[in-house]
Amino acid sequence: MIEQPWQQVFQNYATSSFLEVLRRESPHMMPTPGLSGSAADVPHGTTVLALRFRDGVIMAGDRQATAGYQVASRRIDKVFKCDDLSGIGIAGAAGPAMEMAKLFQTELEHYEKVEGDNLSLEGKANKLSQMIRMNLQVAMMGLAVVPIFAGFDERAGVGRLFKYDITGGRYEEKDYDAQGSGSKDARDSLKKLWRRDMYRDDALRASLEALIDAADEDVGTGGPDLVRGIFPTVKTVTRSGFTDIGEDEVRRVCDAILKDRTQSEQGV
Repeated sequence: MIEQPWQQVFQNYATSSFLEVLRRESPHMMPTPGLSGSAADVPHGTTVLALRFRDGVIMAGDRQATAGYQVASRRIDKVFKCDDLSGIGIAGAAGPAMEMAKLFQTELEHYEKVEGDNLSLEGKANKLSQMIRMNLQVAMMGLAVVPIFAGFDERAGVGRLFKYDITGGRYEEKDYDAQGSGSKDARDSLKKLWRRDMYRDDALRASLEALIDAADEDVGTGGPDLVRGIFPTVKTVTRSGFTDIGEDEVRRVCDAILKDRTQSEQGV
C-alpha cells in the first residue's frame, strides 16, 4: 500500500518529542555550541531557590545578572512557568538558560498535543535532564545552566522539587534547595527557617529572608532595591496551578524583613 503525502507528514510530526522534530526538520535551530568572545563577558543569573510548603512549592529568584564584576541587568526574571503545574528557576549563563526554559516549555506543550495528556512530574524532570545533557559541550566552555525544577505532583498530591548538575544529573530534594552563586548562603538560611507544613505566608517570608541573606554575602546576588523599586520574583505551584505572587505583597514582606533587621542592629 502506497502512503499518501499527508500520511508521511503526519508520521514525521507524530513523535511526542519536540526536540526530535526540531533536530530532524530544522537542525540549525537547535542550541549550538558555537561561541564568540569570553564566557566571562556573558551575563550570568545568580540565585534561585525553591521550597515545599503545605499546599505545594514556592519558587523565588533575585533580579540581578552579572558579567564578570559588572552588573549586566537589574531586572532579569529567573523563574518561569513550564506548564500549569510546574516551573523552572534558572541560574548560570543567562542566554542559554532562558533559551532552555522556553524550549522546555515548548517541549511540554508539544507532548500534550501529540499524546493528549500531560507528562507526569517525574517525566518532566527527566525531559529537562536530557536537555541539560545536550548543553554539556557549551557548559564545559563556561556557559553552564543549572536550573531548579519544581511542581505539583497530582498523583502524589504534594509539591516536589529537583536540582541538576551540568551533566544532566537529576536529584530530588525533599524540602528545599537553591542554585547559583548565592546558593550556599540561601540554603544555610532555609536550613534555619524551613518548617514542615509551612503555610504560604510563612514560606514566602522564608524564601525572601534566604534571598536577602544571600545578597548580604554574595556580590552577584541582588537584594531588594528600594530606590529603583526592584524586588525578587516569587511564584507558587499548587493544585490550583502556577501563580505569581504580586510585587506589592513581595514589597511588603521585604519591608517588614528589613525593618526587623534594622531594629535588631540598633538593639531595639
